[in-house]
Amino acid sequence: MPSLGRLHLITDTRPGRDPLAVLRAALPVARAELVVQVRVTDDATDREAYDLARRAVALCAPYGATCLVNDRLHVALAVGAAGGHVGADDLPVPAARRILGPTAVLGATARSPGPAAEAVAGGASYLGVGPCHATDTKAGLPDPIGPAGVRAVAVAVAVPVIAIGGVTAAGVPALRAAGAYGVAVVGALSAAADPARATAELLGALTC
Repeated sequence: MPSLGRLHLITDTRPGRDPLAVLRAALPVARAELVVQVRVTDDATDREAYDLARRAVALCAPYGATCLVNDRLHVALAVGAAGGHVGADDLPVPAARRILGPTAVLGATARSPGPAAEAVAGGASYLGVGPCHATDTKAGLPDPIGPAGVRAVAVAVAVPVIAIGGVTAAGVPALRAAGAYGVAVVGALSAAADPARATAELLGALTC
């Protein structure tokens, strides 16, 4: 498995957003510290997911950034992504690992120690843990777990924990202190007036 970057950018394909423009701004700043998770809305077609993921993989390659595909593992394979990420309602982690193979990066979503340990035992390379704070970028999320919830998972597993949900540069130090290896963001970059500057601020908070 390639080394994992600390800043995960989840593509925002909601109306009015331009995920590729955000990616182009973030890549020269974050380079190999960036992990791009290509996520599309549930109503997006596989062709739309494929087109976005294919372009994201091509953009990431010159910078050594890792590109993953959320949920749609067949798309990850089709575009030659480094791996994928599965949520609680997607394929079980062991099944996802069988599809992607033993060397791919495989992320899984968890919010408590028990499911987190099960995901790691099933082959997860890292865990997306949250939501840490309230967020409106995805509907139907459970209540926020805060830094304390992140800490409970981080001490229970030996893989990187990526905190997600309402993450801002100001909130990163508390999440890092709780044991998060890195953070995943959507709105912190997709809604930023200057995504490159926002990327630099997040990286600064992650490495201080």
